[in-house]
Amino acid sequence: MKNLAISFLSLILILASCKKQENKDNKADGKEVKTEEKIEKSKITLSKFADSPKFEDAKISLNKPAVGKINKETGKAEVKFDFNVEKFELGAQTEDAGKNGLANSANGQHIHFILDNAPYSAHYEPSFSKEIEEGNHVLLAFLSRSYHESVKNAFLVQPITVGKPKGKALDLSKPHLFYSRPKGTYSGKDTEKLLLDFFLVNTKLSETGNKVKATINGEEFTITEWGTVCYRRFRQRRS
Repeated sequence: MKNLAISFLSLILILASCKKQENKDNKADGKEVKTEEKIEKSKITLSKFADSPKFEDAKISLNKPAVGKINKETGKAEVKFDFNVEKFELGAQTEDAGKNGLANSANGQHIHFILDNAPYSAHYEPSFSKEIEEGNHVLLAFLSRSYHESVKNAFLVQPITVGKPKGKALDLSKPHLFYSRPKGTYSGKDTEKLLLDFFLVNTKLSETGNKVKATINGEEFTITEWGTVCYRRFRQRRS
């Protein structure tokens, strides 16, 4: 298998409703991913990745649009976004880039911009425009290291309404999971180590509470701690 597409991986946020049943079901789902623990199932190893520069003081906020409602009668709207980024240099290479085996952007650190369930777009400048369909939307934006690992303390979530949509807006007070990496198609050595990164809003993960189930090439892994995860795929040796 030379090429690896994004379709092979799915994530599900498992909400805890009954702890006793949760624990019972969890044993059937597979092993859990904990700090400093590695899991080997078939030819995939999933382990926590925790050695990146922290950027604990980094911040991101949105200057425009100041209000999440875009006044337009119907159709698409060209929306100008202007972010304010603090204690984080867009366009710079993260200190350990190229040393950790992860795919790295030559354009440096950036903003991951996720609208609804669409794949993220990467932005290396704080201002840019997006064409957005009429409707109720949810924006997640967070700062990203040059190798696409999220800075989990520097993010924003807000609703965006274009025109006069039908239906109710999403309740952002509830738990939500946003998918980030991997994205696109990988080939050759790039399939041997990949970054699995997602973003949680209004929830925490634990062994007795909410969990994330990752399905990779049909194999299930249960993640009980929110952090960046790397998984490795080992090549079969021909005899």
